[in-house]
Parts: sequence; C-alpha cells; structure tokens
Amino acid sequence: MGSYGTLLVLFVLAGGIALVMFTLTHFLGPKAPNPTKDMPFECGNITKRFDQRVSVKFYIVALLFILFDMETVYLYPWAVVYRDLGWMGFWSMVSFVSILVLGLVYVWKKGALDWE
Repeated sequence: MGSYGTLLVLFVLAGGIALVMFTLTHFLGPKAPNPTKDMPFECGNITKRFDQRVSVKFYIVALLFILFDMETVYLYPWAVVYRDLGWMGFWSMVSFVSILVLGLVYVWKKGALDWE
C-alpha cells in the first residue's frame, strides 16, 4: 500500500488544486459579457461562416501524423537499450521500421500527403 498510497495522495492533491483553481476563477473572475466576446472565434479571427466543412484530408493527415509520431515513441527506448538487445532486437526493429516505411510509401503513392 506504500507506493499506491503516495500515488493516491498525488491524485487527490492534483484534483484538489484543480477544484480550487476552478472555484476561484468562477467566483473571482471578471464577468462582463458583451456581443463581441460571445461570438465564436478561431486564432483571434472572427469566424464569418459556420457552415464550412473541414476536408477529410485534414483528418487523414492528422491520423498519419499520430501513426508516425508513435513510431518515434517506440524508436527512442529501442535506441537506449540497443546494445543490450543483441541481434534479435536489431532484426525486430528492422522489421518494425520496414513495415512503417512500406505504409509511408503506400500513403505517398495514394496521394494522401498531397495538399490541393
């Protein structure tokens, strides 16, 4: 229970700090609503059209970014313990990276990375 108790105290402390901050901003924050502040905005610019749809290519590129970002997440620990893994670890990472490279070539040939 010793190590879990410390973790429980950490979660309770983090939740308490979040609750205190939310409560303080709710009661002490300025409340001066006006029509300009109530309008939705994006990156500091007032949005003029609300019916505009986002292209599916945006989501595909975002998913591909997550996929290849996960590749780097797995490559860093492998690089740290590379010498301890031996040839088995080397060939497993060669197969992992080659599968990801084949996926990248496939996506590239399909044109998912082209912005038009």
